[in-house]
Amino acid sequence: EVQLVESGGGLVQAGGSLRLSCAASGITFDDYAIAWFRQAPGKEREGILCASSSGRQVYYANSVKGRFTASSDNAKNTVYLQMNNLKPEDTAVYYCAARRDAYCSGYAPNFRSWGQGTQVTVSS
Repeated sequence: EVQLVESGGGLVQAGGSLRLSCAASGITFDDYAIAWFRQAPGKEREGILCASSSGRQVYYANSVKGRFTASSDNAKNTVYLQMNNLKPEDTAVYYCAARRDAYCSGYAPNFRSWGQGTQVTVSS
């Protein structure tokens, strides 16, 4: 059974940084693409970026390019989302998701496994 558990969300001022973690069990990163999504109140779930099984990063939200970066620690089976220069419009619930595929996607229905989400709030 695949399990994903996010942590690291919180309240931060604009311009600040947060690092989200997604601890995975039941998968190996060699076989899975891992993506980060976010959902703001009243909006659809948005794909942010994805790391393929080879480690290639694909950005799906232009607004985060140059500010957000994904990384992984295979020994800990954990992926991270480093978020810098946060803006109020980044406020959302952030999710990690996994798909057993070598290739990335920014389309939520392509992912079967999801974490519970972690709230990120950026104050102005």
